Amino acid sequence: MIPLKDTIPSRHWPIMTWLIIITNLFIFIYQQRLDWDGYRLLINGFGLAPFKIFENGVRGLRDLIPFVSHFFLHADWTHFIGNMWALWLFGDNVEDRMGPFRFFCFYVCAGITGGLVHLYSEPTLAIPTIGASGAIAGVMGAYFMMYPSSRIVTLIPLFFIPMFVEIPALLYLAIWLISQVYSFLVNHQQRIVSNIAWSAHIGGFVAGMLLHRFFFRPYRKKYRI
Repeated sequence: MIPLKDTIPSRHWPIMTWLIIITNLFIFIYQQRLDWDGYRLLINGFGLAPFKIFENGVRGLRDLIPFVSHFFLHADWTHFIGNMWALWLFGDNVEDRMGPFRFFCFYVCAGITGGLVHLYSEPTLAIPTIGASGAIAGVMGAYFMMYPSSRIVTLIPLFFIPMFVEIPALLYLAIWLISQVYSFLVNHQQRIVSNIAWSAHIGGFVAGMLLHRFFFRPYRKKYRI
């Protein structure tokens, strides 16, 4: 299933969603211009490596940077495009209810929470984790709670014949979350080292469900004079 758009238009232009996408794009282009040694240094320095953190501890601000920087890095074009497409699809509506600054703060909180869940669920993992998936999962979790009546226009390739169907957002996102939990449990049970941080997705989504209300725009009562 490939989500194409939702059925709820935004009231405001999603400036922060666009700024996050553009920032990720510039960083990703910079990554692509690095040689192998430079790329390796970047990922090792700014990716989130659970074993490294548990082994060395957090001794200063420099050790805290990967908790944020890891969700501005991506492995390849597929990783980047998939994440940014999901952010655009769900982020504009969530930003609509929060406003640009609050949305950015929420995005960062969801990304950090996803990173922390990944950290404690994979404490021996030495491979640095990168990607905005945890933060974007938080946006999806917020959307799940904020727009229960929305529908997602979805492309379903059926025997090479494209079919377009509207799926309730609650159902679409519930299926997505269940797939993440299932994948995490299977990988954990079979001790498979996956290149996907399933636990970060789950942690980010749950964080979005729980924290979104704290970032709403303040209600302003209008008076007629």
